Amino acid sequence: MQELLRSKTPLDDDELARLLDVQPRQTINQVCRRLEQSRRLRRYIGPDGKIVNELPGNGETSTPIVQQERLPALAAGDSAVQRYAEGVMLERLADRLGLGLSPRRFVLEDGVRVEVDGADEDLTVLVEVWAHQGPPKPAQKHKVLADACRLMFVASTLPSPPRLVLCLSDPEAAHHFTTARSWAAAALRAFEVEVEVVELAPEVRSEILAAQHRQYR
Repeated sequence: MQELLRSKTPLDDDELARLLDVQPRQTINQVCRRLEQSRRLRRYIGPDGKIVNELPGNGETSTPIVQQERLPALAAGDSAVQRYAEGVMLERLADRLGLGLSPRRFVLEDGVRVEVDGADEDLTVLVEVWAHQGPPKPAQKHKVLADACRLMFVASTLPSPPRLVLCLSDPEAAHHFTTARSWAAAALRAFEVEVEVVELAPEVRSEILAAQHRQYR
């Protein structure tokens, strides 16, 4: 989406793959088709006969934000220890970036409400946080990708493209979304969603692992 926001003309899959240095090209095709299904992208045959990709309204937002508010605490996580850990992660990421980050709720023109785990005052950075330890299960992989989609959706409503960050706390949990040969990792790179790993203290990691064990017994 960031390349399409910057481009003054629609781009086909080959052009996006070349600009983003993504191989194989089919990765771009799959992601763009999913974005078309969610109505965040228009795909149609361009003048040269190739299918091109265009943001609705030539990059202008179709559902602008009319209201936003800070939230008092992080709502993510399935237990108290996970909520605590995700709050700590957001604070450490804020220190790393040199920004103040807090949970934020956006209300769009059509009444849709969407929340992100963290954003700075000027909305230059949007963050989703996940404290899971260890390799993610299939449903958890989908959860993280849904978080990334949420970030891209909110970003598409803002006048200036923000930096998009998925904040994880364990290299094992992050592997599938960073260095693994997976379409998920390729898609995140293609759409410029960064993955930052903010490791937690050993005792907090142990508590999260215990909570995960209770949840999946």
